Amino acid sequence: MAIDILGDRQSGQDVRTQNVVACTAISNIVKSSLGPVGLDKMLVDDIGDVTITNDGATILKMLEVEHPAAKVLVELAELQDREVGDGTTSVVIVAAELLKLAMREACKYVDDNLAVKVEKLGKDSLVNCAKTSMSSKLIADDSNFFANLGINILKAHGKSAKDSYLLNGYALNTGRAAQGMPLRVSPARIACLDFNLQKTKMQMGVQVLVSDPRELEKIRQREADMTKERIEKLLKAGANVVLTTKGIDDMALKACVADLFFNLQFFVNYYTRGLEKKGENIFPLLKISWDLSISPEIYFVEAGAIAVRRVRKEDLRHVAKATGATAVSTFADMEGDETFDSSFLGNADEVVEERIADDDVIMIKGTKNSSAVSLILRGANDYMLDEMERSLHDALCIVKRTLESNKVVAGGGAVESALCVYLERLALSFGSREQLAVGEFAESLLVIPKILAVNAAKDATELVSKLRAYHHTAQDSADKRHLSSMGLDLSNGTIRNNLEAGVIEPAMSKVKIIQFATEAAITILRIDDMIKLVKDEQGEE
Repeated sequence: MAIDILGDRQSGQDVRTQNVVACTAISNIVKSSLGPVGLDKMLVDDIGDVTITNDGATILKMLEVEHPAAKVLVELAELQDREVGDGTTSVVIVAAELLKLAMREACKYVDDNLAVKVEKLGKDSLVNCAKTSMSSKLIADDSNFFANLGINILKAHGKSAKDSYLLNGYALNTGRAAQGMPLRVSPARIACLDFNLQKTKMQMGVQVLVSDPRELEKIRQREADMTKERIEKLLKAGANVVLTTKGIDDMALKACVADLFFNLQFFVNYYTRGLEKKGENIFPLLKISWDLSISPEIYFVEAGAIAVRRVRKEDLRHVAKATGATAVSTFADMEGDETFDSSFLGNADEVVEERIADDDVIMIKGTKNSSAVSLILRGANDYMLDEMERSLHDALCIVKRTLESNKVVAGGGAVESALCVYLERLALSFGSREQLAVGEFAESLLVIPKILAVNAAKDATELVSKLRAYHHTAQDSADKRHLSSMGLDLSNGTIRNNLEAGVIEPAMSKVKIIQFATEAAITILRIDDMIKLVKDEQGEE
């Protein structure tokens, strides 16, 4: 008996064909952006914002993909971006080509035969990994310059990309909360807060019934006093720099000045009138009023402290880690009181406000736990600066993964070609239909060197054939093992030793590409039935 389904159902070969077509379409979109001579994509969203990039994850994230199988590839690119930071285009292209599983042998061969320890190549290997990652980006021509820069990134309009520079210190893209605060504090004791320092307000839904109007004024005064007390606790603990992710009440910034004028007004109104009538001198009383106004409460401006509001949570975490501070989300303690301990404060040599381009930034220098540096990017417009930031993010992720895995492999299609030759031989050792599956897997890996050559306008057939011949020789002769690092030189259209040329990538990146792409291909190929349910309009009514 057939099942009555409110919607469309497709099964068998039709679904598999549709899934392959959808995945191939996604692959074709990002295919032309692969490699150092790959092209950029211009994406315009529904409100007209323009993004120019060749980062696979960014392209696919901005596409409104509806096909379920194609969405698997989009999620695959996001996973590669999170795990490694680079190789998002490659993983989508490989996934669209793979048919069956030979992943375990491929990953094992990369680790055992193609990967080289970082120690053998020296410190330059990290710089070369960063340069390789940036070779396909907008800043490819300046990769030598940018490969030696890094960490916290700020963007500023104007000048050229080569005018970007490294600052010694962690830069916050914001200024002081009030102009009366000092420009420089040294040594700095830093409080990192993740809550509001604005005037305390009643929670939503809380009602207070007041019968006497004078009591209402007391409630308002208490709301203001709570914020003042919190600021006093910070300053008494020794904090002279306060960073918060939320706001700071303007009255807290200049409370003493307000108190000063209030006290002066009070004295003038209530005491000087009588003295004037008697002809006595009122200046001694004015001096007393001045002294009284600044002594009762200590606030940021008068305490010589720097307060910074609306700090990004990510920046707050980095500053807390670098200075040894503890990010505090509440002052409440176990007894129900509010306290702030001096052990929560971080330490730095100095905190100073500097002007970069047209913006004020807060620089935290000489941090306690780790050295912090910031990269100021310069460029003509937002599109260029955004793409530069994405490129450097990928490069920094690659350096991080290289340090973690401690192994690198040659780039330029060297790994894919070596695996193709190895898996083709492995396939011949099987006496069953597995031979066909492993053989197809091996053939699909060649899509990377082929597309690299096509994007560089070179003869892909000739170059890939030569590359396979080199790797065949490397696996046949023990004295020719060094040929396993041979890859494409896309500038000259030749084959070269990419390990010696400095075109290298972390071994982890290649292994993850193979693993993720294979798993995605299996997921898509296992689908032989697709049901699209139609919305129940009667239920909505």
